[in-house]
Amino acid sequence: MSTVEKVERGVRVELEAEEAALMRALMEQLLELLGEGPAKDDDDLLASVGIAEEASTPEDPVLARLFPDAYGDEEGEAAGEFRRYTEMGLRDGKRAAAGTVLAGLAGPPTAAGGVDTVISDADAQAWLRALNDVRLALGTRLDISEEWYEEAERLDPRDPRTAMFAAYDWLTMLQESLVRTIW
Repeated sequence: MSTVEKVERGVRVELEAEEAALMRALMEQLLELLGEGPAKDDDDLLASVGIAEEASTPEDPVLARLFPDAYGDEEGEAAGEFRRYTEMGLRDGKRAAAGTVLAGLAGPPTAAGGVDTVISDADAQAWLRALNDVRLALGTRLDISEEWYEEAERLDPRDPRTAMFAAYDWLTMLQESLVRTIW
Protein backbone atom coordinates (compact mmCIF):
# COMPACT_ATOMS: atom_id res chain seq x y z
CA MET A 1 0.00 0.00 0.00
CA SER A 2 1.23 3.49 -0.82
CA THR A 3 2.84 5.71 1.79
CA VAL A 4 2.92 9.50 1.77
CA GLU A 5 4.77 11.37 4.50
CA LYS A 6 6.40 14.72 5.16
CA VAL A 7 10.18 14.59 5.29
CA GLU A 8 12.84 17.25 5.66
CA ARG A 9 13.38 17.66 1.90
CA GLY A 10 9.70 17.62 0.90
CA VAL A 11 7.20 14.78 0.60
CA ARG A 12 8.15 11.13 0.42
CA VAL A 13 5.90 9.03 -1.81
CA GLU A 14 6.33 5.27 -1.75
CA LEU A 15 4.33 3.17 -4.18
CA GLU A 16 4.28 -0.57 -4.68
CA ALA A 17 5.24 -1.86 -8.11
CA GLU A 18 1.61 -2.26 -9.24
CA GLU A 19 0.69 1.20 -7.96
CA ALA A 20 3.65 2.81 -9.72
CA ALA A 21 2.79 1.01 -12.97
CA LEU A 22 -0.84 2.13 -12.70
CA MET A 23 0.20 5.71 -11.99
CA ARG A 24 2.55 5.74 -15.00
CA ALA A 25 -0.12 4.30 -17.27
CA LEU A 26 -2.76 6.78 -16.09
CA MET A 27 -0.45 9.78 -16.51
CA GLU A 28 0.59 8.61 -19.98
CA GLN A 29 -3.08 8.19 -20.92
CA LEU A 30 -3.84 11.67 -19.60
CA LEU A 31 -1.02 13.11 -21.72
CA GLU A 32 -2.36 11.27 -24.75
CA LEU A 33 -5.86 12.58 -24.08
CA LEU A 34 -4.61 16.15 -23.71
CA GLY A 35 -2.69 15.90 -26.98
CA GLU A 36 0.37 17.78 -28.09
CA GLY A 37 -1.38 21.06 -28.56
CA PRO A 38 -0.88 23.35 -31.51
CA ALA A 39 2.65 23.93 -32.72
CA LYS A 40 3.98 27.25 -31.52
CA ASP A 41 6.01 28.54 -34.42
CA ASP A 42 7.13 32.01 -35.34
CA ASP A 43 4.48 32.25 -38.07
CA ASP A 44 1.58 31.79 -35.64
CA LEU A 45 1.87 34.80 -33.37
CA LEU A 46 -1.37 34.08 -31.50
CA ALA A 47 -0.40 30.49 -30.69
CA SER A 48 3.06 31.63 -29.63
CA VAL A 49 1.46 33.61 -26.80
CA GLY A 50 -1.10 30.93 -25.91
CA ILE A 51 -4.14 32.16 -27.84
CA ALA A 52 -6.03 29.72 -30.04
CA GLU A 53 -7.19 30.81 -33.47
CA GLU A 54 -10.51 29.12 -32.77
CA ALA A 55 -11.73 27.27 -29.69
CA SER A 56 -14.92 25.38 -28.98
CA THR A 57 -16.27 23.10 -26.29
CA PRO A 58 -14.71 19.64 -26.75
CA GLU A 59 -17.03 16.89 -27.91
CA ASP A 60 -15.28 14.29 -25.72
CA PRO A 61 -17.07 14.40 -22.32
CA VAL A 62 -13.78 13.93 -20.46
CA LEU A 63 -12.13 16.88 -22.21
CA ALA A 64 -15.30 18.91 -21.68
CA ARG A 65 -15.01 18.12 -17.95
CA LEU A 66 -11.30 18.98 -17.84
CA PHE A 67 -11.93 22.20 -19.81
CA PRO A 68 -15.45 23.33 -18.90
CA ASP A 69 -17.07 26.41 -20.35
CA ALA A 70 -16.38 29.46 -18.22
CA TYR A 71 -19.96 30.66 -18.20
CA GLY A 72 -21.89 27.49 -17.38
CA ASP A 73 -24.35 26.41 -20.02
CA GLU A 74 -23.97 29.63 -21.96
CA GLU A 75 -22.77 28.88 -25.47
CA GLY A 76 -22.33 32.53 -26.29
CA GLU A 77 -19.52 34.53 -27.70
CA ALA A 78 -18.04 35.31 -24.26
CA ALA A 79 -17.55 31.63 -23.41
CA GLY A 80 -15.82 31.03 -26.74
CA GLU A 81 -13.55 34.03 -26.30
CA PHE A 82 -12.62 32.97 -22.78
CA ARG A 83 -11.76 29.46 -24.02
CA ARG A 84 -9.75 30.92 -26.89
CA TYR A 85 -7.55 32.87 -24.48
CA THR A 86 -7.18 30.25 -21.75
CA GLU A 87 -7.40 26.68 -23.04
CA MET A 88 -3.88 26.42 -24.45
CA GLY A 89 -2.39 27.56 -21.15
CA LEU A 90 -4.61 25.19 -19.19
CA ARG A 91 -3.59 22.28 -21.42
CA ASP A 92 0.08 23.20 -21.00
CA GLY A 93 -0.37 23.26 -17.22
CA LYS A 94 -2.09 19.87 -17.17
CA ARG A 95 0.63 18.36 -19.37
CA ALA A 96 3.32 19.85 -17.12
CA ALA A 97 1.66 18.43 -13.97
CA ALA A 98 1.40 14.95 -15.49
CA GLY A 99 5.04 15.24 -16.60
CA THR A 100 6.05 16.14 -13.05
CA VAL A 101 4.41 12.97 -11.77
CA LEU A 102 6.13 10.87 -14.43
CA ALA A 103 9.47 12.48 -13.57
CA GLY A 104 8.90 11.65 -9.89
CA LEU A 105 8.26 8.02 -10.82
CA ALA A 106 11.36 7.79 -13.03
CA GLY A 107 13.91 7.06 -10.31
CA PRO A 108 15.48 3.68 -9.72
CA PRO A 109 12.97 1.07 -8.57
CA THR A 110 12.94 -0.27 -5.05
CA ALA A 111 14.02 -3.87 -4.41
CA ALA A 112 10.38 -4.91 -4.85
CA GLY A 113 10.05 -2.96 -8.11
CA GLY A 114 8.12 -0.06 -6.63
CA VAL A 115 8.94 3.63 -6.30
CA ASP A 116 10.29 5.47 -3.28
CA THR A 117 10.75 9.14 -4.19
CA VAL A 118 10.96 12.48 -2.42
CA ILE A 119 9.25 15.34 -4.20
CA SER A 120 9.41 19.04 -3.39
CA ASP A 121 6.38 20.83 -1.98
CA ALA A 122 5.93 22.52 -5.38
CA ASP A 123 6.02 19.14 -7.11
CA ALA A 124 3.49 17.84 -4.57
CA GLN A 125 1.13 20.58 -5.76
CA ALA A 126 1.64 19.42 -9.35
CA TRP A 127 0.96 15.83 -8.26
CA LEU A 128 -2.32 16.99 -6.69
CA ARG A 129 -3.36 18.73 -9.91
CA ALA A 130 -2.49 15.68 -12.02
CA LEU A 131 -4.25 13.28 -9.63
CA ASN A 132 -7.31 15.50 -9.76
CA ASP A 133 -7.27 15.52 -13.57
CA VAL A 134 -7.03 11.72 -13.74
CA ARG A 135 -9.81 11.35 -11.16
CA LEU A 136 -12.01 13.74 -13.17
CA ALA A 137 -11.32 11.73 -16.33
CA LEU A 138 -12.11 8.40 -14.66
CA GLY A 139 -15.10 9.84 -12.85
CA THR A 140 -16.53 11.13 -16.11
CA ARG A 141 -16.00 7.82 -17.92
CA LEU A 142 -17.56 5.91 -15.00
CA ASP A 143 -20.34 8.48 -14.52
CA ILE A 144 -19.42 8.72 -10.82
CA SER A 145 -22.24 9.94 -8.58
CA GLU A 146 -22.82 10.17 -4.83
CA GLU A 147 -23.82 6.50 -4.83
CA TRP A 148 -20.76 5.19 -6.65
CA TYR A 149 -19.57 3.03 -3.74
CA GLU A 150 -22.87 1.15 -3.79
CA GLU A 151 -22.67 0.76 -7.55
CA ALA A 152 -19.10 -0.54 -7.33
CA GLU A 153 -20.09 -3.07 -4.65
CA ARG A 154 -22.82 -4.48 -6.92
CA LEU A 155 -20.52 -4.93 -9.91
CA ASP A 156 -19.58 -8.41 -11.04
CA PRO A 157 -15.81 -8.80 -10.42
CA ARG A 158 -15.42 -9.66 -14.12
CA ASP A 159 -17.01 -6.35 -15.18
CA PRO A 160 -14.24 -4.26 -16.82
CA ARG A 161 -15.41 -1.22 -14.84
CA THR A 162 -14.42 -2.94 -11.58
CA ALA A 163 -10.75 -2.17 -12.11
CA MET A 164 -11.56 1.43 -13.05
CA PHE A 165 -13.61 1.89 -9.86
CA ALA A 166 -10.72 0.42 -7.85
CA ALA A 167 -8.27 2.80 -9.56
CA TYR A 168 -10.56 5.75 -8.86
CA ASP A 169 -10.82 4.76 -5.19
CA TRP A 170 -7.04 4.33 -4.87
CA LEU A 171 -6.39 7.70 -6.53
CA THR A 172 -8.84 9.31 -4.11
CA MET A 173 -7.00 7.82 -1.13
CA LEU A 174 -3.61 8.83 -2.53
CA GLN A 175 -4.81 12.37 -3.19
CA GLU A 176 -6.25 12.64 0.33
CA SER A 177 -2.99 11.37 1.83
CA LEU A 178 -1.03 13.94 -0.14
CA VAL A 179 -3.38 16.77 0.89
CA ARG A 180 -3.16 15.79 4.58
CA THR A 181 0.63 15.58 4.35
CA ILE A 182 1.26 18.99 2.82
CA TRP A 183 -1.36 20.91 4.79
